[in-house]
Amino acid sequence: MDIIQNRSDRFLRLRDVMEVTTLCRSSIYILIKAGEFPSNYAIMGKRKAWLESEVQAWLLARVSASY
Repeated sequence: MDIIQNRSDRFLRLRDVMEVTTLCRSSIYILIKAGEFPSNYAIMGKRKAWLESEVQAWLLARVSASY
């Protein structure tokens, strides 16, 4: 899989992911452990971030599944 899917893709920090998904920190990490949420990437040492496109795709899949 190509990590950067398009040039407008950007990294989101945890607080941004929480805001976009309305999930709390613990729920995000529980879903990651269960393989139900995109994993984060290590950037600049210990800092972790998610690709915006992967989070958006996850959200769209939740919307599609609700119909």
